[in-house]
This record gives sequence, C-alpha cells and structure tokens, in this order.
Amino acid sequence: MGQGMVRFLLVFLVLFGLSACNATRDLDEAPVALGDFKLGHNVVVASKAQMGPLSRRASEDEIKAAMTGALADRFGRYAGDGLYHFGVSVEGYVLAAPGVPLVVSPKSVMIINLTVWSDELNKKLNEKPEQIAVIESFGSGAFIGSGYTLSADEQLTQLSENAAKAIERYLVENHKNADWFVPGAAPQPPYEAPDEES
Repeated sequence: MGQGMVRFLLVFLVLFGLSACNATRDLDEAPVALGDFKLGHNVVVASKAQMGPLSRRASEDEIKAAMTGALADRFGRYAGDGLYHFGVSVEGYVLAAPGVPLVVSPKSVMIINLTVWSDELNKKLNEKPEQIAVIESFGSGAFIGSGYTLSADEQLTQLSENAAKAIERYLVENHKNADWFVPGAAPQPPYEAPDEES
C-alpha cells in the first residue's frame, strides 16, 4: 500500500473507526492453540511510519519499543517445538489528540505490515506482507476520544497490544485453514475467507 493509501486509511479510521475490545484481558489465560509455534526473532521497524492527522507525535524508538514489548508479552507464552520469526513494519499511526467532545472525537489508529518466517523451512509463510489496521480499545474514550483520557504513551501501548492480538488472530486462522505451525505438514499460502454472497 502506497503512502497516499496509508494516509487515506488513517483518516478514515480516525473519523469513522469503531472501538475495539481490550486486547490484554486474555493474557493471564492459557494461549489459544497454535500448533508448534514458538517466537524466535521479533523484528519491528518504524522508519517509514507516517503520522496521521490530529495525532500526537511518537518517536521511532518509542513505536518500536511499544510494539516489540506487546509482541513479546503475547507470543512469549507459546512454547512449541517450531521456531518462527516476525518482521513487523509500522506503516502509520494516529495518537488521538483532544478533539471536540461528541462532535469530533478522533480515534487512535495503527497500521502495520506483518511477515512470518519459518526457521525450519527458511522461508516466508506469507510472501506478501499482511496489512493489519487496529484502533483504540473500547472504554478508552469511545465518546470523547482517548486524547482526553490517555497519554500518548498509553495510547501507543494500547494500539501495540491491539496489533499483537490481531496478529494472533491471523496466525490462528492460518493454523486452522492453511496448515501453518503443523508438524510434518506443508504450510499453504495465507488463508482468505470466501466472500459472503449478498
């Protein structure tokens, strides 16, 4: 996705995105089944991250630290026999600044690209990076915007946690439907849900 499309998506999600559920409430529970998955390298880059409209600023190091930490917290729980590596590029973000309550309550947003590598196969499981967009959690300011209720650091942490949860859902979907993380199986290209008939 080009820079123009990233900026368009940021604007759309800031103004119209619905709030997401809290992404960390399940971290004290047993992780969902993910075959032989174990996280190896957890590489996050943010050198190309575009700051969207109505946003507070975050440094490249702050973005990388927040995302790396959220991925480690969620995927460090898995202890399979296979080793898999993440390449995550943060493409854009908005850390919502205070807006006008009930008229303009901008949402916090993050857009990432994800690549998953198999150490055993020495190749990518998804040749084309998976683009994932996440928004702020429900309860962080759904009506007045999280710019009034959270600091920039808290917004960045929350978005990173939501992104890690979205990545987990993507991996679970491909574990079930494309034989990812299945010992002895040949992993298939990323699963794409069939279009619903209208």
